[in-house]
Amino acid sequence: MSGLFITFEGTEGGGKSTQIHLTADWLESQGREVLTLREPGGTPISEEIRHLLKHSEVNHNMTAEAELLLMNASRAQLVREVINPAMEAGKTILCDRFYDSTTAYQGYGRQLDLNSVATLIDFAVGETRPNLTLLLRVPISISQERQQQRRDEAAENTAAPKGSTTHVPLHFDDVGRDRFEEADRAFFERVEKGFRAISQAEPYRVKVIDATKSIEEVQEQIRKLITPILK
Repeated sequence: MSGLFITFEGTEGGGKSTQIHLTADWLESQGREVLTLREPGGTPISEEIRHLLKHSEVNHNMTAEAELLLMNASRAQLVREVINPAMEAGKTILCDRFYDSTTAYQGYGRQLDLNSVATLIDFAVGETRPNLTLLLRVPISISQERQQQRRDEAAENTAAPKGSTTHVPLHFDDVGRDRFEEADRAFFERVEKGFRAISQAEPYRVKVIDATKSIEEVQEQIRKLITPILK
C-alpha cells in the first residue's frame, strides 16, 4: 500500500487529540492528504461500539472478555472499511489509538491472556500495521489530574459539541461518563507497564515522547520523528 499509517498511543491525559490535530495541519500544509481517525470508532458501526464500550449506561457489568471482543470488532470494521482503502489511495492516516491500546488496556490492564489478545488482534487487523507509533507518556499522577480537569470542563459546558478526531459521521458525541476512566489506579499502573513493554519490544516502530512538556515541544518531537518516513 502506498499510504502512511501513524498511530498515537498512551494513557489518558497525554494530549493525543491535540497533537493529532496539530500534526494533521502540519502534514496538510505540505500538500499531503490526511485522514484522522480514533479507536474505538471511525465508522458508523465502530462508533456504535465505542458508545457501548465507553459511555452507555448499560455497560457497567461488561466483562473483560466482552470488552476485548468488542474492541476488535470495532477495529476489524475500521481497518476494512476505512484504513485499507485510504492506504491504497495514498493517504496519510493519523489514528488516536490502535491495537497497542488493546494489548495495554485489555491485556495488561484487565489481565487477560496476552496470547489470546494477540490472536484476536491479528484476526482483526490482518496484514495492516502502523508505519510509526508515537507513545505520548505522562506519569499517572499527571494523567489523573488532566482527566479530572477534562471532566470538570465537560461538566461546565455540557451543551457545547466536542470536536471529533475523525472525518466520518458519528452517531454519538463523547459526553457523560467514560467507563475506562472509572478504573482504579492499579489498573492504570498495569496499563502503563503494558505500554512500557510494547515500546521495549518494538523500539523501531514505537517511539516514546515525553508528553509532560509544552504542546509546542511535544509537537516538535513528533515532527522530527515523522519527517524521516515521509515519502
